[in-house]
Amino acid sequence: MEFGLSQEQAIFQDTLARYLKESGGLELARAFAASNGARNAGLIEGLAGLGAAGVVIAEEFGGVGLPLLDAALAAETLGQHVAPVPFIGSSVLAPLALQRAGSRAQMERWLPRLADGSATAGVAFAELAGAREDAGVEERDGHLFGRALFVIDFDADLFIVADRNRRLHLVDVGAVGLSSRPLATIDATRTTGELVFEGATAEPLAGSEDTSIAQGLLDAGRVMFAADTLGAAQSMLDQAVAYAKQREQFGRAIASFQAVKHMCAEMAAALEPCRALVWYAGHALDALPEEASVTACHAKAHLAEVGTKVARTATEVHGGMGFTDLVGLHYWFKRIGFNRQMLGAPQFVRAEAARLQGLAE
Repeated sequence: MEFGLSQEQAIFQDTLARYLKESGGLELARAFAASNGARNAGLIEGLAGLGAAGVVIAEEFGGVGLPLLDAALAAETLGQHVAPVPFIGSSVLAPLALQRAGSRAQMERWLPRLADGSATAGVAFAELAGAREDAGVEERDGHLFGRALFVIDFDADLFIVADRNRRLHLVDVGAVGLSSRPLATIDATRTTGELVFEGATAEPLAGSEDTSIAQGLLDAGRVMFAADTLGAAQSMLDQAVAYAKQREQFGRAIASFQAVKHMCAEMAAALEPCRALVWYAGHALDALPEEASVTACHAKAHLAEVGTKVARTATEVHGGMGFTDLVGLHYWFKRIGFNRQMLGAPQFVRAEAARLQGLAE
């Protein structure tokens, strides 16, 4: 039996990587940060044309209908290039919510637009992983009340909102009773925000009475953030190795120094097993539902720790240059830091995994 990516999956990743590189690479992130998160419609449209925006959307709605493992591969590639484009919320979690819990009319209204990039969706799911005392959303008679923090892909045309009972609701960006504001985070490559509901009108996703759907979306989100971290960490490692080969001290490339060799080798040794972990977690989301939650927790926690270590060490290999905007390592460094916290920090998701396995109460 062959354990690895199919030829089609490898081509999909390579095509996305080539497009992002040719579109500007790091300069896309710089421009996005300088514009305070202004939507790059051309980039969204281009990725939609390659199938990334509709990766999990069924073909009948204009998508390509691929498994969640393929979505994780796309997330890995986007993280590798710190692409400033809505994906985890808009192209994965929102379409999954609509297809698993939405009505036919809701799917027909939104899925084709999400697939072709003409609309984007934000997801207010952070409270599923643990709400602050002053946050959380309640539904009363078809209206929503409360606050949702750290909304993923905040610059959106609609929002999928989870309430305290783990039911899902569709809220139009212009809904009466909805106010919003962006939140400043360390990650300058993606938009995050806060939604305030004061009797906001909402459409329930009727199928979400089955609260396992919300848990499935949380699992998928964790795997996507882990995959994004994998890509970002791999890029930082690659940049550190390339820099060590060209930077000279005492008339020698620093890559020839034993200490630098060990730093790079340790990063590679820690990161390489993570690839199989993310692939398996992505596979489990569709094929092994009984393992999906535990595996998602392990992938999220482990990638957060390894990603943080790689980000720190890669910056150290660059010396003083690693802290400058000229190199731009901070875009990857901060993206990894943001991914670490979203939908549960390592300690939180490890505790959840222990409970799921009966190892803790």
